[in-house]
Amino acid sequence: MTARAWAELLRVSALFTVPGDALAGAAASGRRPDRGTALAVGASLCLYEAGMALNDWADREEDAIDRPHRPIPSGRIAPAAALAAAGALTAAGLGLAARAGRPALAVATGLAATVWAYDLRLKHTPAGPAAMAAARGLDLLLGATATGAARRTTGAAVGPGAGPGPGSARGSDTAGSGSLRGALPAAGLLGAHTYAVTAVSRHEAHGGSTTAPLAALAAVAALGAAAVHEQRGRRGAETTDPEKGGRTRNEPLRPHPSHRSPATPAPTVPGLVRTALTGSYFRTAAVPLLQAALNPSPPLTQRAVGGGIRAMIPLQAALAARAGAVTTGLAVMGLVPIARTLARKVSPT
Repeated sequence: MTARAWAELLRVSALFTVPGDALAGAAASGRRPDRGTALAVGASLCLYEAGMALNDWADREEDAIDRPHRPIPSGRIAPAAALAAAGALTAAGLGLAARAGRPALAVATGLAATVWAYDLRLKHTPAGPAAMAAARGLDLLLGATATGAARRTTGAAVGPGAGPGPGSARGSDTAGSGSLRGALPAAGLLGAHTYAVTAVSRHEAHGGSTTAPLAALAAVAALGAAAVHEQRGRRGAETTDPEKGGRTRNEPLRPHPSHRSPATPAPTVPGLVRTALTGSYFRTAAVPLLQAALNPSPPLTQRAVGGGIRAMIPLQAALAARAGAVTTGLAVMGLVPIARTLARKVSPT
C-alpha cells in the first residue's frame, strides 16, 4: 500500500476542485470567508475523499474487468483498507462540520448520506447523475451555512433573519437557513454542471455516446451564460457594515448621478473578472466535450470527464465573482495550476 496507490484511490488531482464549493457558498450567502468556512472546506475534503475510497470499494469487481490497473483490483490496496478509510473520512468530515454549528452539521449529514447512497446503490441507476449533482450542491450549501456560524452563535448582527438575541440557538438556526436560501441558485448551477459531467462519465469505460457529450456541451453553454451575469441583490457582498458608515452587506452598488450616461455603461472591473472566469470555465469544459462528441472513444470520453471535473474550479470562481466576491473568485482560480499539474501525474477519473 504505497503513497502512489492511495493517491490514485483518492483521486488527489481532483481534490482541488473541492475547496471552491465552500468558498462559492460563502460568497453566495453574502459573507466573508471565516473560521466556519475553513471548517466547511475541511469537512468537504474529508467527505469527498470518503466518496472516492468508497467508490473504488463498491466497484472493485467491475474494475477488475474494465480497469484492472486501479489500486484495489491490482492488489496494491486491500478492499478492507479502502472501506475503513471511507468510514474514517466520513466520521472526520461530520466532526468538522459539527464544529461549525448545527445547520452545517445537518447539511453535511445529508451530503454524507448522498455520497454513500450514490456509491453503494445509485451510481448505476438513472438516479445516479442526480445524486451526484445533489452532492455537489450540498457541498456548496455547507460552505454557506458554516460561514458566519461563530457570529450567529454569539448573537452578532448578520443581517436580516438573524433571529432573536445573543447566543440564541433559534437565532443561529434561522440565520443558517437564510444563508442556505441565498446560496440555492449557485448550488443549482454547480449541481447542473455536475449532472452533465456525471452523465458523460457513465460512458467513459466503453465510449460510444455522442448524445451525452453534446447535451453536456449545451449545458455548459447555458451555465456560462448564467454565471457571467451578476447575482441579483448580491453585489457588494464583501463591503463594509452600516455601523461604520458603509453600505449594508447586500446593498447593490449604485453609480453617482454625475457618472450616469444615457449610453451603454463601460464594463466594470468585477464584470470583466466575471467574464474572464466564465470564459475559462467554458474553455476548460467545452473543448474536450466537443472532441468527445465528434469521436466518442473511451480515451476522449475520459478526457471530457476530466475536463469537466477541472472546469468546476473556474465555475466556482465565477459563481463567487457573480455574488460580488471578486477576491474570493480569484483566490479559487489559484487552485487551477495545482490541479492541472497533479492531473498529469494522477488521473482525476
